[in-house]
Amino acid sequence: MSRKKVWEKLLSNERLGAGRAPGSAERTAFQQDYDRIVFTSAFRRMKDKTQVFPLSKSDYVRTRLTHSLEASCVGRSLGAVVGREIIARHGLKDVESGDFGAIVAAACLAHDIGNPPFGHAGEDAIREWFRSSGILQRHGFSAAQKADFERYEGNAQGFRIVSRLQSPANPGGLQLTSAVLAAFTKYPRPSQLDVELEGKSGKKFGFFQHDADNFARVATATGLVERIPGCAWRRHPLAFLVEVADDTCYLIVDLEDAARLGFVSYRDAECLLADLAGSAVNGERLSRLHDPKERLEYLRAKAIGCLLENAAAVFLENERAILAGEFDDELLAQSPVGVPLQAVLKLAKETIYTARPALEIETAGFEVLGALLALFTHAVEAAAGVPGCRFTQRERMLLKLLPPQFLAHGGEPDADPYVRLLQVADFVAGMTDSYAVDTYRKLKGFDLPA
Repeated sequence: MSRKKVWEKLLSNERLGAGRAPGSAERTAFQQDYDRIVFTSAFRRMKDKTQVFPLSKSDYVRTRLTHSLEASCVGRSLGAVVGREIIARHGLKDVESGDFGAIVAAACLAHDIGNPPFGHAGEDAIREWFRSSGILQRHGFSAAQKADFERYEGNAQGFRIVSRLQSPANPGGLQLTSAVLAAFTKYPRPSQLDVELEGKSGKKFGFFQHDADNFARVATATGLVERIPGCAWRRHPLAFLVEVADDTCYLIVDLEDAARLGFVSYRDAECLLADLAGSAVNGERLSRLHDPKERLEYLRAKAIGCLLENAAAVFLENERAILAGEFDDELLAQSPVGVPLQAVLKLAKETIYTARPALEIETAGFEVLGALLALFTHAVEAAAGVPGCRFTQRERMLLKLLPPQFLAHGGEPDADPYVRLLQVADFVAGMTDSYAVDTYRKLKGFDLPA
């Protein structure tokens, strides 16, 4: 198949569960996807989900919501730059560079939508609880089903949200286009495989067993390269651009946030950003800026521009290998900015991500999420008649606190124990930081409703 044909399939506007998507010149199918994500409750909840500094009292630092918006802006620009060259190279018809940008922007907008409360520590807390609680040993789960819980992933939860949990009456959930769903999925594999996969895209997983059929439909619609037939695939090429936009925003912007909060000196932050921006920095203009915050904002903008330029160059240079599934690395790692970027990452790991306030609240997250999972899983297990689980008045009340969308029809726990536990995880993972803490305190009796 020619590269032109491959790209035409990769840009599929077929909607999951709804067939081909109608669009117009004024509002394409991919722009509609962006709008659909913006109007979801899951997207709104990211305003109170940790980026780096949990439950910050500052009105400056980023949340998952602002990070996702920033990443989508960066992704739109990067996608359009790459798209312009791809269209010219292969003579793509009825496609504009803005379509590439819109696909990447929509995927970036949703890329963190599945993250639980308390950032990546929340994922660790959910994994740890399922590994140690003994609940998975009660049921005859397959190895793959057990792995979904023991290796729990916000990426897989995100695919589940946009393809099932939001607009649950529709087959395919939000019914986003296959191009956007494929670009969103940075790890197109399940949680458990007989052999481990090499490369960046094999390090995590992108969908639960419950949602495997949905992703297989997306992979077929976009013509993703199979790694393991019907089970694991190579990345959609635009997923590499989504990764760049995410990495660019969280590394550079986290550095800016850390300087504003005093965890990193302005001087150190300036030096790192200047190294990234290189010759793009206008020394005369920088010298006219005396406010440290303004200097940092200028350098941040120049550094982001430099990273995007480098990422686009690496992508276009490796286009053939990317389309064939032979390239599976970070674009920025292969660029000249790879070395200064590692310096930013080193500082972030040593200083930003280990800041005492972040560690204290993330550690508390283990207690909060573990307790909520224990309470609600015991309630649904007891209501389902699992041996050894007494259905007391307390469990009856807890069951009433579980929203109907996390139960089967009729308000009863799902008869399938795998789905039943997934639905409890859906409920807890969907909470905001503040709501999780508030619910924990009330159910434990530390706070009583007014």
